Amino acid sequence: MTRILAEYLLETPADPSEVAAMMAGEQSSGTFIRVAGETDELRARAAAEVLTVEEQEPVAHPSLHSAYLDRRGMGGPCRRARVRIAFPPGNIGKNLPTLAATVSGNLYDIGEITGLKLEGLTIPAEYRRRYALPAQGIAGTRARTGVRDRPIFGTIIKPNVGMRSGDIAALVDRLCMAGVDFIKDDEVCANPDIAPLSERVPAVMAVIRKWRERTGRQVMMAFNITDEVDAMRRHADLVTAEGGSCVMASLNWCGLAGMETLRAHTPLTIHAHRNGFGAMSRHPALGMAFQPYHALNRLAGIDHMHVHGIGGKFVDTADEVTAAARACLAPLSDGGPDDRVMPAFSSGQWAGTLPQTLKAAQGPELMFMCGGGILAHPDGPEAGVASLHEAYEALQAGLSLQAGARTRPRLAAALAFFGGR
Repeated sequence: MTRILAEYLLETPADPSEVAAMMAGEQSSGTFIRVAGETDELRARAAAEVLTVEEQEPVAHPSLHSAYLDRRGMGGPCRRARVRIAFPPGNIGKNLPTLAATVSGNLYDIGEITGLKLEGLTIPAEYRRRYALPAQGIAGTRARTGVRDRPIFGTIIKPNVGMRSGDIAALVDRLCMAGVDFIKDDEVCANPDIAPLSERVPAVMAVIRKWRERTGRQVMMAFNITDEVDAMRRHADLVTAEGGSCVMASLNWCGLAGMETLRAHTPLTIHAHRNGFGAMSRHPALGMAFQPYHALNRLAGIDHMHVHGIGGKFVDTADEVTAAARACLAPLSDGGPDDRVMPAFSSGQWAGTLPQTLKAAQGPELMFMCGGGILAHPDGPEAGVASLHEAYEALQAGLSLQAGARTRPRLAAALAFFGGR
């Protein structure tokens, strides 16, 4: 397959086949009427092709309003169809923002459409090779943390705002002592006045270097450098100069081009945070699903990707989290390079959610991040980290968490404290 394949759920009161043809034309060689220079040869070379239109159950009322349809007196019922369209890569070249504009641009605004969701995106291997690969990915993350054959256990700096650099460094010190593998800033704490990166990075890295010299362990700290592009480059350089190994950025607000620029600038591990993705994904008839969303961002060269957590505080079902994790752990293209990224599970996670998480990822290739699950453990953060190790040990021994807790006190305390919440 040499073309880019996009799959959509389409809703319209018109004929879905006709609207699918509009979609293909709008995003490639055509418009609503043939224009000057639009030859048959051009259409044959550059036109997108509708591959299939499979009708689904109709709906009585339109999901979204369209003034265009109002002017024509067209309302419900609306027909739904799954539509597959193939786009020629030559129309796009190596241009990630334009790829995104092609598969999810003006399509959402076509007047005949009352619902549209991009549900799948297949990238041919030869086209995938034009883009950056993860600089570290799963293997590099394990090498940089020294964690083998088990999940990477991490946490989030909480409270996420209001703490000064010295307070944050003191908390990192305690977490390093507790044995955590990975620490990240919260998505809303990037470069605040009270703890600017110019001050916070040196303070925190001094602590991490101290523990590395003392124990040989290199805790990975993901500093949130979300900002405009030049500032992100400066922040990444500061992290490198201080001996850090990871930076974090908010994908939706830095943008695809910003993430590509960051990847080209630094070999640091890029921890990709998807905050805001719910605005794109939660409506069943609007936006895009996780698979195409993560595919676009993986072309920017990220190393880790948030997938939320099973049984956590967010809206995702267990099946949705599972599908997201497995998408991260599979190559983006059949026959393409090994570009797998490490899924980062978070949101309401603790020792008790580890069994389902391991099942979702089909093994330990994951980051398991617990904010409250570590920091709010009744016996302190040290016991919170220990409860995760004890949970994994029990599961590896073939025990249930309840059985394992009989001889593992930190796990028992976590089950008693978090289990009823």
